[in-house]
Amino acid sequence: MRLASRSSALALATVLLLSACAGAPTANLASAPDAPARQEAPSPASPAELVAKVDIPYEKFVLANGLTTIVHTDRKAPIVGVTAYYKVGSKNEPRGKTGFAHLYEHLFFGGSANVPDFDIPLEAAGSTPTNGSTWYDRTNYVETVPTGALDVALFMESDRMGHLLPAVTQDKLDKQRGVVQNEKRQGDNQPYGLFEYAQSEGLLPVGHPYRHSTIGSMADLDAATLTDVRQWFTDHYGPNNVVLVLSGDIDAATARSKVEKWFGQIPRGPDIKPVAAEPVTLAAPVTREIADQVPVLRLTRNWTAPGLNDADTPALQIGMHILGGLASSRLDNELVRGQQLAVAVTASAQVFQQLGMLNMAMDVKPGVDRAQANAAFDKVLADYLRDGPTEDEVRRAVVSTLSGEIGGLERVGGFSGKGATLAEGQVYSDDPAKYKENLARMAALTPAEIKAALNKWLSRPVYALDVVPGARKESGDAMGGWGDEAQNPAQHPAPRQDPKTEAPALAAGPKREMPPLGQIGALTFPAIERATLSNGIPVALARRSAVPKLVLSLDFDAGYAADALDTPGTQGLMLAMLDQGTSKLDATQIAEAQERLGASISIDGSLDTSSVTLSALSANLAPSLDLMAQIVRDPTFAPLEVARVKAQTEAELAQALSTPSALAARSLGAELFGSHPYAQPGDGLGNAASLGALTPDQLRAAHDKWLRPDLARITVVGDVTMAELKPMLERAFGQWQAPTSPRPAKPIDAPVAAAQGSRIVLIDRPNSPQSVIVAGRVLPMTGRTPDTEAVQLANDVIGGGFLSRLNKDLREEKGWSYGVHSGVAQPVGPRSVQVAAPVQSDKTGEAIKAIIADMAAFPARKPVTAEELQRVTEGAIRQLPNQFETGAAVQAAIRKNDRLGRPEDYYVTLAAKYRAIDAKAIGAAATQYLQPNGLTFVVVGDRKVVEPQLKSLGLPVEVRSAPAASQGQE
Repeated sequence: MRLASRSSALALATVLLLSACAGAPTANLASAPDAPARQEAPSPASPAELVAKVDIPYEKFVLANGLTTIVHTDRKAPIVGVTAYYKVGSKNEPRGKTGFAHLYEHLFFGGSANVPDFDIPLEAAGSTPTNGSTWYDRTNYVETVPTGALDVALFMESDRMGHLLPAVTQDKLDKQRGVVQNEKRQGDNQPYGLFEYAQSEGLLPVGHPYRHSTIGSMADLDAATLTDVRQWFTDHYGPNNVVLVLSGDIDAATARSKVEKWFGQIPRGPDIKPVAAEPVTLAAPVTREIADQVPVLRLTRNWTAPGLNDADTPALQIGMHILGGLASSRLDNELVRGQQLAVAVTASAQVFQQLGMLNMAMDVKPGVDRAQANAAFDKVLADYLRDGPTEDEVRRAVVSTLSGEIGGLERVGGFSGKGATLAEGQVYSDDPAKYKENLARMAALTPAEIKAALNKWLSRPVYALDVVPGARKESGDAMGGWGDEAQNPAQHPAPRQDPKTEAPALAAGPKREMPPLGQIGALTFPAIERATLSNGIPVALARRSAVPKLVLSLDFDAGYAADALDTPGTQGLMLAMLDQGTSKLDATQIAEAQERLGASISIDGSLDTSSVTLSALSANLAPSLDLMAQIVRDPTFAPLEVARVKAQTEAELAQALSTPSALAARSLGAELFGSHPYAQPGDGLGNAASLGALTPDQLRAAHDKWLRPDLARITVVGDVTMAELKPMLERAFGQWQAPTSPRPAKPIDAPVAAAQGSRIVLIDRPNSPQSVIVAGRVLPMTGRTPDTEAVQLANDVIGGGFLSRLNKDLREEKGWSYGVHSGVAQPVGPRSVQVAAPVQSDKTGEAIKAIIADMAAFPARKPVTAEELQRVTEGAIRQLPNQFETGAAVQAAIRKNDRLGRPEDYYVTLAAKYRAIDAKAIGAAATQYLQPNGLTFVVVGDRKVVEPQLKSLGLPVEVRSAPAASQGQE
């Protein structure tokens, strides 16, 4: 991976701290129409009292070889999170070796002396997820496995920690080098994709450990030799530089015996030398602009800041959240909703172990004068530094910051679960419980402390980096390295040897046998209670009490396909307006009310469904539902607010059309479905002409037409009983009556014209370092067609995961892509098979040829192997308990079952269905549904590079220009 997930240290006390804010005053939280007012919440304890109660119990021990192990017991599911943090990241890379830590992370999955492939045994055992990431301060590896597979996971982790090098070959290095370089191209190819390179170049001097990017430079990646790679392992991957966390269905005594058994004989390695990496204060303000193929001008202000152990850091995190992270932030209120000079704003503190980055950004509304935008942008900051935050802002920022992390409470492993929280505390601060200190510090912050920290760090000279619309003049290939390659070529000599020169073979090392799997528990899906409100809205509830919160979705049978009966973009814009003002609350008051309650109300759609989803504390459910009901039932569609949100949506559309993957996806849907409702853009943004023509009256009419109780369904998962829930739902929604007009019906049963052979649509996007290839074909089945599990398993073989044939071919074998995926979409109406493959530009034609060949070979020339059959059937069965670890995952499953008309025990019976499907059935499904005949390919790339490659494919090619992006301000 290129980027790590956000630190999980704050995830662990959220629920208690949020309830401390429940009694804060709210902005006239009137009840929903026709609903009585809510009762006042009981007086809460102070935040400090509640934070003091938060705990993730753990035990820690250190082996003789220095391996630190932390154990946390959580018996809610028969799974264990295995989290390994190596104390090495890109900040440890020397000149000429940028990108090494990340390249090595990729090689770590390529097999070790006694494990030919790291992914195959774990997926066969039911592990999910299996992944790794690299960042400045560390490299981490995560997998969450069934308890019966823990010995297998620990054996494999120990084998690559202690016995990796004999298995690292020149061939593996060359292939992963290509994969990493395509990962870099994929990031560079995005709008604003060169910003982070330019940000670090302007803030930090050459040689600063945090200056060069984690992905590295193309030149340094090209120069990496097998000898270099071996040395990197020897210098950094000893057990004394590792923190291992086992969290879940495990206790310390059991863990100690297992860790001693598998890791105890690995010899200690060299200690990693500390690096000096302090924040840097610029001598004077610096201004730079870079041109890019972007739809709108982006203004930014940037500073370095202290690392995560500094006393000022919590205040900076909360302070920046108030400035531009809250939905009711200073920047939003003034520049987006107030003066309406911006279509998007943000501010944040990105904190690493030894350094932080402070950033504020403004996407300028097209037509606004650049000087005016700059002046207004800077004035918001100046006023904020002068006045400081209010007490209410501080409280809301603390609540919303923690609320965004609460999902970590449900996960034992992964990048943001409890295992990662404990590991980060140990690695960065030598204290697994560092989260307690952070939470206590945040809970105790005062406006004066935040003001002082902000003035200390934001009053220093600023780096103003702007991205302006225009032709990209710089190449990401030359960025991300040490930074003085052009000025000091003598410091970057040519490699002493050909990077592809074979190094001497290493001795095989001791033979170790993989342990057998233990007993794997079966899926236990929570019981589902059903009820019906007095107006007929069906309600489904699954109780989950691991954390005192819940997720509640109100789904309407509408979605973006409903635009077939209106105009493109109607549903999406109407939904975007719901939380922008009711008859009692304006947009800012709605945002503030959510922040005070610790609630989050998200509004979105899919082709089939328009949804309003509430994530709330169980204790605050009644007032949270009152707010949700107001938003759903009483939006005003005020003309000025519609004009503002329409401008933001038009900018979002321009961004989508400038993003290769989004442009490809939008184009493919239209090509596949023609005049069918599913031809509507899947992002709900419609098109520029239709968006521009929409009026408040049309949006109000669409709301009344589609958001009605006789098209609604409510699904709840979390810590609440039906006896508690139903009266609250009755008060919020039970008296809501459907209009007298007939229920609208989308024509999703309309036929889709059959494809007349395969073809290619090439969309010219000049200066693209990658081509985005998508392909698809409509299948003769719908989402409600029963007994199609064999089709899903066939897709899993060809393109449904990391070990699929397409990904193994184009990524792992050829190194042309960072990842290739196929899927069989399952909306209510016609299903389609789709393939997505971002590839390096000079391999576009060969990649299409390879996709066609791989699909055609399955199963005629390459039938399902025994390993593939086991992985997609028994391996998938073993994954089931892991897939429903969180309440949100359970809720998604219930909603999908109800939407597709499946029985509520569908997932419980899935094991038996999979075991009844053999290789012959999978092959038959592939033959009938997954052949390449009739595929429509959409390619977004540089025509002058790509078009000559397509001529040899023998397919008709239609060339189009990419939609013109708004040319913003210069």
